[in-house]
Amino acid sequence: MSTLTNEQDRRSVAAPRTAAGVLLAIASALTFGLSGSFASSLFETGWTPGTTALVRSAIGALVALPFGVAALGGRWHLLRANLGLLTAYGVLAVTGAQFCYFMAVQRMEVGPALLIEYTAPAAVVLWLWLRHGQRPGPVTVLGAVLAAAGLTLVLDLTGGASLDVAAVGWALLAMTGAATYFVVNADHSSGLPPVTLAAGGLLFGTAVMGLLALCGVLPMGASTSDVVLAGHQTPWWVPVLLLGVVTSGIAYLTGVAAGRLLGARLGAFIALFEVVAGVGFAWLFVDQLPAVVQLAGGLLILAGVIAVKLGEGRVVTVEPVDTAVS
Repeated sequence: MSTLTNEQDRRSVAAPRTAAGVLLAIASALTFGLSGSFASSLFETGWTPGTTALVRSAIGALVALPFGVAALGGRWHLLRANLGLLTAYGVLAVTGAQFCYFMAVQRMEVGPALLIEYTAPAAVVLWLWLRHGQRPGPVTVLGAVLAAAGLTLVLDLTGGASLDVAAVGWALLAMTGAATYFVVNADHSSGLPPVTLAAGGLLFGTAVMGLLALCGVLPMGASTSDVVLAGHQTPWWVPVLLLGVVTSGIAYLTGVAAGRLLGARLGAFIALFEVVAGVGFAWLFVDQLPAVVQLAGGLLILAGVIAVKLGEGRVVTVEPVDTAVS
């Protein structure tokens, strides 16, 4: 009887946490989804991906830093103990994901770039299998297969369309950064509060991009010309502020919190909602809409959300075999 009661207590606690995690993940997806449209409007006036990513990250760090310091509560030793993690998070999940995505968007439309980047959940499933022995069940594997088939349609590989290989390459690099983002967000072992991880990652990412800019590695360029959003002339600082405050500061804070509540696998697949949001925002703000075959591919990729959610309870953890002789 006590075992049954304990199980019911765990479920009663888990349900609100999952609901809160889903809401945070959707909020993060919506805010992240705006970045491609705002960045595209700036690119049209002469902004480079490097400048856009650096300014976005710097403003996001300023937004997140007070929350991160408050959550740390004076436990500065956690920062010293996790310098390597924060550096990797800043380089891959912040700098890598942002800069590579903007490089892709500069060469292709927002929708296809997002659809390629968001094959990241399949990479997360593979990583959890290879690194932690969390073997996916058949339903989860089906989700990965659907994502692969959808990617084929997004790239229009069957239609003989010419591809911008560089754009696809940048989008795949952004996918690697996104996969890192989901895996690190869900890791509780560091002891860092979620908002501190987000603030630290943005701060380290900004520092890395700043050094690359000073060394001439990161192409820099900006303009104060008005941009066109939703068919209207808009001051350049409007998309810049929205990129920093909304699509960086708020997006990372809510995304890391969601990852802690949902785990890497489920958090990554719910974040696919960013693709839907990004395509909708691109159509609304910069008049971009993927072709019908690409939209069909996007639906196949998004079908992985359902498959992975259904397969969550069928994940098998494979314990390493101890071959030592006693």
